[in-house]
Amino acid sequence: MLNDFYKQFKSGTDIRGVASEGIEGQSVNLTDDVVADMADGFVLWLSKKVSKKPSELKISVGRDSRISGPHIMKITTERFKRCGAEVLCCQLASTPSMFMTTVDLGCDGALQITASHHPFNRNGLKFFTREGGLEGSDIEEILLYAQNGEHPEESNGGNITDVDYMSDYAKGLCEKIKKEVNAEDYEHPLKGFKIVVDAGNGAGGFYADKVLSVLGADTTGSRYLEPDGMFPNHVPNPEAKEAMDSICEAVRESGADLGVIFDTDVDRGGAVDSKGNEINRNRLVAVAAAIALEGNDGGMIVTDSITSSGLKQFIENDLGGKHYRYRRGYKNVIDKALELNAQGINCPLAIETSGHAAMRENYFLDDGAYLCTKIIIKAAQMRKEGKELDELTASLKEPLESTEIRYKILEKDFRACGEKIIADLTKYAEEQEGWCVADDNREGIRVSFDRDNGDGWFLLRLSVHDPIMPLNVESDSEGGVKIICDKLGEFLKTTTGLDL
Repeated sequence: MLNDFYKQFKSGTDIRGVASEGIEGQSVNLTDDVVADMADGFVLWLSKKVSKKPSELKISVGRDSRISGPHIMKITTERFKRCGAEVLCCQLASTPSMFMTTVDLGCDGALQITASHHPFNRNGLKFFTREGGLEGSDIEEILLYAQNGEHPEESNGGNITDVDYMSDYAKGLCEKIKKEVNAEDYEHPLKGFKIVVDAGNGAGGFYADKVLSVLGADTTGSRYLEPDGMFPNHVPNPEAKEAMDSICEAVRESGADLGVIFDTDVDRGGAVDSKGNEINRNRLVAVAAAIALEGNDGGMIVTDSITSSGLKQFIENDLGGKHYRYRRGYKNVIDKALELNAQGINCPLAIETSGHAAMRENYFLDDGAYLCTKIIIKAAQMRKEGKELDELTASLKEPLESTEIRYKILEKDFRACGEKIIADLTKYAEEQEGWCVADDNREGIRVSFDRDNGDGWFLLRLSVHDPIMPLNVESDSEGGVKIICDKLGEFLKTTTGLDL
C-alpha cells in the first residue's frame, strides 16, 4: 500500500507533483531523488510488462515546455541508460507523439514529462506502452517500487540518442490531410485557407509551422507558438475562458477561416469557426461525432457525463448514431469505448467535453492535433461543396443557460460522504413530482425538468480525484438554471459534509 508521501503523486493515470519553486505555500516534492526512483520503478514495471530484461528495453522520452522539463528529462534518461536501456531523447514533444513512438519507432515504453494545463511549477510523468496509456493500478505499482527503494540492476550497455520524432509525426499529419482532401494541388491542399493557431506557449507551436504552412495555409495572426514554460499569456487549456477568448480574438483580428487551440501537451484541442463560434465542449463533441460517424452508420459515441441534452438529440436524431453517456475522466471514456468495440459494438469515438478526443482509427489515442486535423480536413472537403464548417452542426440545440458549481466536501472520508449524498438525493428525486431521474446516467445523479419546472437538467457527481462535488446545470429557458438550483437547494440544505 502506498504511504501518504507517495500517494500524493498519483493523479489518476499520471504521476504529478510540484517540481519547481514559485508559488507560495507549495514546496517542491518532485525532487531529483524521487524522480530517479520513479524512473527506476517504470523500468521494473515495463520489464515485467513486456517480458524483457531492463538492458533489452527501448524507451523514448519527451517533454512539454515547462521550466522543469529539461532537468527532469536529464534525470530520467540517465536512469534509463543506467540500467542498460536504449533511450530515444525526443526533447520538446506532444504527449500523443510519445505514444506514437511505440508504433513508429518500436519503443517498448514511452515517457512524457508533463502536467497538462496545470501551473508552471508543477510537472509529472505520463507513461505509454504499445497498448496505450497506463491504468491507475499500473501507476500505483510504479510508485510502490519507488517507495520500497527497488531498482533495476546497473548495466554498461545503455545509450541515449537524440531523435527529432516530432518532425516525422508532423509529416504523418500532412500526409493524412493531403490524402483525404485530395485537392487539385495535391501538395498544398490548404492553399487559400487562413488558419490561426494558439499554442499557449506549450508544445503545439509545431502545428502552424510543420503542418499548416507546409500545406499552403496562411497562418498569419497565430499566437503564442514559442514554447515558454512560465505560460505568460494565458493558461494553455481549451476549457479556460481566457484561452478561448484569445483564439476567438485571433480569428476575428486576422479574418481567419478557422482557429485551433491546444493545451500544453497537445492531447486536447479546440477550434473556432470563421464566424467566431467556438467549436468547444458540446459543439466539439458534435463536430467530432459527425466526422466519426461517416462510414460508421449507427455507431456508438461514448462521452463523459456532463454532455447536454441537445447533444444527445443531435447524435441520435440528426446523425443517426447512438450516445453512450459515461463517466468523467478521459481514460474512462476511452476504456469504455475499447470495451464496447471488444463486445462487437461499432464505437468509432470516445470524447470528453474537456477536449480529450480519441478515435478508433487513431489507436483510441486522445490527440488534440489529430482531432484538429480531422476538423480541418472536413472544412476543406465542405468548401469543395460550397459549404461552411458551421453547417455541420447547424441543428445542434444548445442550452440557453448553463453553470457549474463545485461544492467542497468537508469530511475526511470525502468519497463515502459524497456517495451517501448521491444515494440520498436519488431517493429524494424519485419521490419529487416533476423530477425525472435519467435512465442512461452512469455517474452521480442526473435529473431532468419540464418547461414548467426549469426546462433543463442537473448532474451532481463526485469528482474523480478530489474532495469536490461538481454540480452542472443547464436550461433551455431564461431563468431556468435558478429555478433548478433552488429546487436542488432545498435538498442540499438537509445534507451534512458539504460547504454550501
